[in-house]
Amino acid sequence: MDLVAIVDFNLVARYGGFGKAARAAARPKATLSRRVAELEASLNVRLFERGARSLKLTEEGRALFERTAVLLTELDEAAAAIASGGRNPRGRLRISAPLLFSQTAMGRLAAGFAMKFPAVRLEVTTEDRAVNMIEEAYDLVIRVNPEPDAALVGRPFLHDRLVVVGSPELLRPDDAPVPAVVRGPIGQSTTWEVATASGKASIPVNPMLGLSSMMMVREAVRAGVGVGRLPLSLVSHDLSEGKLALWGDVEGPGTALWALYPTRRLLSARVSAFLDYLREAFPEGTPDELAAYVGR
Repeated sequence: MDLVAIVDFNLVARYGGFGKAARAAARPKATLSRRVAELEASLNVRLFERGARSLKLTEEGRALFERTAVLLTELDEAAAAIASGGRNPRGRLRISAPLLFSQTAMGRLAAGFAMKFPAVRLEVTTEDRAVNMIEEAYDLVIRVNPEPDAALVGRPFLHDRLVVVGSPELLRPDDAPVPAVVRGPIGQSTTWEVATASGKASIPVNPMLGLSSMMMVREAVRAGVGVGRLPLSLVSHDLSEGKLALWGDVEGPGTALWALYPTRRLLSARVSAFLDYLREAFPEGTPDELAAYVGR
């Protein structure tokens, strides 16, 4: 099998078209098209479905891309490690991180890492969805309470928990649900189960405001429109300064942020360096540690 043809096929698959791939790699479009056609002929399969304005991987093309993309990445990383003596992380590092963590901590983390490792070209995108690391060419993903995935390995580096908080001026009515701010669409009246210093309690709530991010929920709760369920790290300073009052800890499993990478991919110096940087930033991985980091 022609390795150059495999490289060109991966280039086209990654950019989703011959024109885009040609512009990105400064290669003739006709050359890429010929290489892919020769590869299809040698394998006796169609790798792309070619439309008038679109190019999509076939099932066989997707399988080939998922397998060979990893191998080509490892070859590039091995060559880079040898060229640099295996000591200094270098090259592009693509990371996907969830919205709230990106808004509160990722900017500072990325800046510090970039200054410490100037030979690494760091790219961070914000995604709450579970991205496909292979197809979308990510080296590392940060996920909240991820589902088990045999294709990924990693570890949690931060833990948090949800608490119910409200403005100190907001009183809990004796015979009616309390107004609430929720993330997402407004639902029907419900009950939030919490743990308090005196035991378990039930808080009947009537969602009055639905917002799309935790940061927006916090601002609305601060304004006094209702109670909200928020990560402790996000409201820790407000609680200590008396700007918000704690109504209780939400019952159930807490929140864990995981750093994950593909099991089939050799751990590159770039990914290893970023994992070490996370450990240095959050050695204990507690909500208070995240709150202190964000507060700085």
